[in-house]
Amino acid sequence: MLFTYGKLPYTIAFIMRYSETKKERLEARLDFEQKAIIQRAAEIEGRSITDFVVQNAYEAAKKVIEDSTIIRLGAADSKKLVELLMNPVEPSQYLKESADLFKRSNIRIQWQN
Repeated sequence: MLFTYGKLPYTIAFIMRYSETKKERLEARLDFEQKAIIQRAAEIEGRSITDFVVQNAYEAAKKVIEDSTIIRLGAADSKKLVELLMNPVEPSQYLKESADLFKRSNIRIQWQN
């Protein structure tokens, strides 16, 4: 949906993005060199220190989460995984005993998405 204000068009996403109030705070202690480097980088990009730090920390956090939750396989490993899923090997006696022991234990696993 497109709105016009004067002669400039604005989308709803643009309006919503800038109308949201930011309520959370994050503080950090830096040494002189850290602040100087961050300030210089922010100036190069023409942004405030706060905007620079928040955006880069946010992107870095998303990458850490993605790297810890997504498994990337090359072509050979992908092929091997599919082969094992399609034609699983018979579990060994040791694996069967371990699975039985696990079932009888009080250990519970919670999977996170």
